[in-house]
Amino acid sequence: MKVVILAGGRGTRLAEETDVRPKPMVEIGGLPIVWHIMKGFSHHGFDEFALALGYKGDFIKRWFLDRRALAGDISLDMHTGQVDRRERVDEAWRVHLVDTGLDTLTGGRVKRLAPMLKETFVVTYGDGVADVDVKELVAFHKREGRLATITAVRPPARFGAIEFDGNRVERFSEKPQAGEGWINGGFMVLEPAVLDLIPGDDTSLEVETLEILAKSGQLSAFRHPGFWQCMDTLRDKLLLQSLWEHGQAPWKQWA
Repeated sequence: MKVVILAGGRGTRLAEETDVRPKPMVEIGGLPIVWHIMKGFSHHGFDEFALALGYKGDFIKRWFLDRRALAGDISLDMHTGQVDRRERVDEAWRVHLVDTGLDTLTGGRVKRLAPMLKETFVVTYGDGVADVDVKELVAFHKREGRLATITAVRPPARFGAIEFDGNRVERFSEKPQAGEGWINGGFMVLEPAVLDLIPGDDTSLEVETLEILAKSGQLSAFRHPGFWQCMDTLRDKLLLQSLWEHGQAPWKQWA
């Protein structure tokens, strides 16, 4: 089963980083966030990826090519130019790096990958990590029998919550985990028939396609109460970096 990673957006809210690199290449613990995402899928047995590229797509291609070319040890004879390699590559992945247009919307990016999406496939964003059990997600999708399944998550509230009893503060919670409502956290499972609902590049997967599926009763929600964090802003990036450095990143067990 292929995993599509949407990796073509401009990431304007993280301009401190994305002026020089695409958002999926912003590093957490010295490695791009897209690597962390792929490690999670690989842990659950998903090893074939299609990255839908756009903004600074060459940067992403170059990283994967360099990682493969420079893996392991290299012995170089400076006189003859002979190079001996002792390769040591940890990731047994097959990665398709596909240009899907600079300004193509999310639905259009998936549509452009249609020739390789002949069976049930997974779609997620290139800027969010979670400890989703992807095998269970896919099993849930199969049991529900609908065309699409999204993973519903409850992100941490951005501000503390206060509960009152008159003028007395009864409870104060600093950024509770379930402080906001359920949202689409990515990690979507789609049937190929969904591609027929995407007319072209100007189609948003979220605003148009998922709404059509919901109205027709063909969209399921897999509720994930565990860890999920996107990287929309520099604040989010620093949070993820801090979790990683202090050994508190729930996804670190797979990396």
